[in-house]
Amino acid sequence: MTDEPLARRGDETDEARTSETDSERGRGSSSGVHLTRIYTRTGDDGTTGLSDFSRVPKSDPRLIAYADCDEANASIGVAVVLGTPTAALTSVLLQIQNDLFDAGADLSTPVVPDPDYPPLRITQPYVDRIEGWCDEYNADLPKLNSFVLPGGTPLSALLHVARTVVRRAERSAWAAIDAYPDDTNVLTAKYLNRLSDLLFILSRVANDGKDTLWKPGGPAQPA
Repeated sequence: MTDEPLARRGDETDEARTSETDSERGRGSSSGVHLTRIYTRTGDDGTTGLSDFSRVPKSDPRLIAYADCDEANASIGVAVVLGTPTAALTSVLLQIQNDLFDAGADLSTPVVPDPDYPPLRITQPYVDRIEGWCDEYNADLPKLNSFVLPGGTPLSALLHVARTVVRRAERSAWAAIDAYPDDTNVLTAKYLNRLSDLLFILSRVANDGKDTLWKPGGPAQPA
């Protein structure tokens, strides 16, 4: 497989692309995404293509960032399938999964002034939506006086795993921003930061607020 993003692809020929993390960065078939072949051999020299058709090493910080978004997306998918969330929570998580594809497409597309075709970007409304969910779901939870030990219900544990993967994706996004400050959208990192907060809140919702708390130097205690 290759790591090349779908955000740029129109008609695919012998370069039909998916990332080595088993997904592509793009908007879906409505945006001209066509997968005709999965392996392409174009990355066998250790390089991959960004959405502007430039080729970069597979160790490039931008590639690492959008690959981490892909892993975060997959971890949320596991939570949806195995954690059996409510219909309302499933709807939230599926929207987040779609957002993470958007974030990957953004990270794979260098920022340029006056592009010929406006690229898909994470914008402030993405962040605002996550913050709105944070406020909504946190409102009825008991206040915490210590840190939470991950666990409880299967859904809560899986959301904690997803939260930590998103934290890593955020760090990777900031590394990409540090390496390419003029070419990378800072809102991708801000979105991921808020998303990890939301997943923490949702993990508590999945435990009905009955968390097990960290007790420094002593036995853990129920919330």
